[in-house]
Amino acid sequence: MSNISLNTGRSEQKQKTRRKILDSAKELLQKGEKMSLENVAEASKISRATIYRYFSNIDILCSEAGLDIFTHSTETIFQESKHLPIIERILYIQNYFNDLAINNEPAFRKYLSIYLDEDVSLKKESLRGSRRTAALKLALIPYKSDLDISVYNYLINVSTSLMGIEPIITTKDVCHLNNEDAKESLAWGLKIILSSVF
Repeated sequence: MSNISLNTGRSEQKQKTRRKILDSAKELLQKGEKMSLENVAEASKISRATIYRYFSNIDILCSEAGLDIFTHSTETIFQESKHLPIIERILYIQNYFNDLAINNEPAFRKYLSIYLDEDVSLKKESLRGSRRTAALKLALIPYKSDLDISVYNYLINVSTSLMGIEPIITTKDVCHLNNEDAKESLAWGLKIILSSVF
């Protein structure tokens, strides 16, 4: 098995483990049960040590699980957009994540402040959510074999960086844009990039 296959398999397994932890935490939150790494470990049947590699403290886990309650799965986002031509499909994904960030901005800012306050050395396994990247990869499946691998990777990375809370914060706090102008500017930038590829 090649290193690429091994790395892909490990990455997918890490995402599955992370998803299982988040789903268990989300269930505990929705039931109003006490949140602790021990309770999440018991509910997910994953060791506390493993959970700690993904979420170094209960505040980060609770914050992300709370946001997760309001976030569609990547499969749902894909199903909602698969009928669109590829540029509109990617812009739909961007709009979904930018609306999500704006509609839950205080919670996202709180999550980022907790996450960024952690020791960088503890973040090795954390991977954050990666929903944006996963949704883009699903959207690009029919086009992946037609794109040069470096173009495909740049497209995923740049598109991901133009959606979600981080670019919303930048456009609002640094560029002093309102919500609509922030979304419009980010959509314009992504459309220019997509038009040069498709």
